[in-house]
Amino acid sequence: MMEMKRPALPLTGGCPCEAVRFEVSAMPLLVYACHCTECQRWSGSAFGMSMPVASQSFGVVRGEPKPWRRIGASGVQSTYWFCGDCGGRVYGERDARPDIRAVRAGTLDDTSWLRPVAHVHMRSAQPWEQLAGDAECFEIMPKDFWTLADKWQRMWQA
Repeated sequence: MMEMKRPALPLTGGCPCEAVRFEVSAMPLLVYACHCTECQRWSGSAFGMSMPVASQSFGVVRGEPKPWRRIGASGVQSTYWFCGDCGGRVYGERDARPDIRAVRAGTLDDTSWLRPVAHVHMRSAQPWEQLAGDAECFEIMPKDFWTLADKWQRMWQA
């Protein structure tokens, strides 16, 4: 198992052009990689990495992201927040979970500590992907995300 170095708070990040900047004042609830075709399309890559955080620990400190509302693949109404200048997606929120912001993990300034606790929607994963580490893998989205959040939180207790 690789050594886990807890990141310094606040976590900082932003869009590619840095017109939108944010801070996260508490440890994320978890980090996971999603391999669904929607995340592949959004990221232009093989998967997307999400980092849900408590809403009260997240704040935009520069810029004004633009919203885009839609019903996602799960059937839930969501708002995705982008930079109006470069179009970079920064975070999202679901109507059903107003207490959580889903930060795009790759928008952090320091991503060296990121380690997903799970890989979801593996049935859509690219056939050439070979996963390393001890993250759990799920064919679809698991129903109980809080169990994964508990596991991820325990990874950082030392």
